Amino acid sequence: MSIASNLNSIKATLPENVTLVAVSKTKPVSDLMEAYEAGQRIFGENKIQEMADKWKQMPKDIQWHMIGHVQTNKVKFMAPFVSLIHGVDSLKLLQEINKQAAKNNRVIDCLLQMHIAEEETKFGLDENELNALLSSTEFKEMQHIRILGLMGMATFTENQNQIRKEFIYLKYIFDSLRNRDAQQHGGRDTHSRDAQQCISTSISTISMGMSGDYQLAIECGSTMVRIGSSIFGGR
Repeated sequence: MSIASNLNSIKATLPENVTLVAVSKTKPVSDLMEAYEAGQRIFGENKIQEMADKWKQMPKDIQWHMIGHVQTNKVKFMAPFVSLIHGVDSLKLLQEINKQAAKNNRVIDCLLQMHIAEEETKFGLDENELNALLSSTEFKEMQHIRILGLMGMATFTENQNQIRKEFIYLKYIFDSLRNRDAQQHGGRDTHSRDAQQCISTSISTISMGMSGDYQLAIECGSTMVRIGSSIFGGR
């Protein structure tokens, strides 16, 4: 099957409220262009340099999502164009994104990465770290980032019950965060001094689910799935 037909058959299974990120890491521009010609406009990369190279070569109506672990010293290379950074797992990284976004006169959208898997190798915040970050003075002063929601990766296992449990846990944290956000921003006059604070969060996105588990993730409330091998084939 071609990339275009793979893409179309996956899109046919997705509810309207779920965004598809085509994970194009390691794939050549020709493969991405095949997906682009079939209508795909959101691509996910896990290496900043590779993403920047592809951005330079490809049409400018593409949204580029950074889905890998981000090193602070590399943020400047994607700050001019990145649409969404999925894996923000520290205040230090958020401060660097805010700094580089300011230099580019942009507000950069981010997802906070939660550690939901049992594997130690996965990056991410726990609930206490999430609350500490969002309550910090440093976060409240940032004017060039906007938190759209959360991202998480389940344990790499065949055990569907465990994966479901981890996705449900992420959805629980997401719902709590969205409720808190609604309470904080509810009823504010958008012309007031507080309006600037509203830019820092706009909770709407929960990014969970990949080629092997995206249907389960959607059942558990995902609004964004990251699919690579099912579209482009194995690496």
